[in-house]
Amino acid sequence: MRVSRLHDPFLRGQLAIAALFLSLGFQYATWAARIPAIKADLELSAAEVGVLLMAAGVGAAVSFPAVAWLMRRLGSRRLGLLSQLGLALLLLALAAAPNYPVALLVMCADGVLVGCLNVAMNAQGSALETRHERNTMAKLHATFSAGSLLAALLASGMTAATGSVAAHFGVAVVLLAALGALARTGLLDDEAPAAAAGVAGTEAAGEKPVRRRWTLPSTLTLWMCCAMVFGTVAEGAMNDWSALYLEDVAEASAELAPLGIAVVSGMMVVARLFADGWRARWGDGRVVLLGSAVAATGLALALVSGGVAPALAGFACMGLGIAAVTPCVYAAAARQGSDALTLVAAMGTTGLLAGPPLIGFIAGASSLAWGMGAVAASAGAVALCSTRIRWTPAPAVPDEAATPA
Repeated sequence: MRVSRLHDPFLRGQLAIAALFLSLGFQYATWAARIPAIKADLELSAAEVGVLLMAAGVGAAVSFPAVAWLMRRLGSRRLGLLSQLGLALLLLALAAAPNYPVALLVMCADGVLVGCLNVAMNAQGSALETRHERNTMAKLHATFSAGSLLAALLASGMTAATGSVAAHFGVAVVLLAALGALARTGLLDDEAPAAAAGVAGTEAAGEKPVRRRWTLPSTLTLWMCCAMVFGTVAEGAMNDWSALYLEDVAEASAELAPLGIAVVSGMMVVARLFADGWRARWGDGRVVLLGSAVAATGLALALVSGGVAPALAGFACMGLGIAAVTPCVYAAAARQGSDALTLVAAMGTTGLLAGPPLIGFIAGASSLAWGMGAVAASAGAVALCSTRIRWTPAPAVPDEAATPA
């Protein structure tokens, strides 16, 4: 006899954690979609908009010490719920920002809370996999992309209905509140770490507890950081530069150019829906190694071949191959503890922040073809880094399997 899907604790936890992933993608895409309106309302220049966008990335990148402390203090469940609520409220603060300096502060705070939620939700996802010995991280990351798509559709509808950013963000906050309520019903309670149990034991024995000291990250964690940076550089740069490459280098029409982003994003979503099964069959290490090799080789061959069709095929290879990198690395980092996960997450944000400008710098110094070549090289670097990571065997059962009674 098998447990009803409705009462399956794995499914209940999966839906709750997916609500956090969906929230992050939805919140990010919501404010990003209204940047033109915010620019007009605050009368910003293009350079000021660039700094505004960078403020969120900087806030996330420098949040590592605070996030590490909050994870130890609050645990992933409370930190995830609080940061999800905070991100919803920051949408209202951004809509009400009276001037540019206030908007900068709001965006910087947004970046810090993104760092908090990113770590908390990935810690929850990894704990769910470990507790039930079933893979789900890739599907959870797919819901992030689904959140971005949902936000884009809402932004399109709200923009057609009203030009008010406040009205749009108000509707978004209601939806985020509903997602927060869903997450609250099924998030996992944090288990007491062994270190904490040891401290409690010394206190019970009347001994003075030993305070935990900060230590340098291990070599394993540093290799995970490198894999995450190169992976997010490739992922972020493809989203920002694929359309321009098609139009300027491959000489695609203006109507075909947006297909670059669609192909990359679509393949990433599809791959993440199937990647948990791949992880169960081949293991995380092989999935990352083979996937990043496919991404690097496919894009490199497309750049050498030239033309629109090869470019789209290469973009598809990149989306397919790079999709499982971040879920697998996050899962591996979470097994090393909250500090390792927090550092790896911060490096991922740094890659997303630094990747597109770096490709732009290379393109300006030579050409966009060389810039995209650097993206292929980044994917190849992920493959090299993956060989230096000691991968813990993935759970042997994909998440479609039912839990026995």
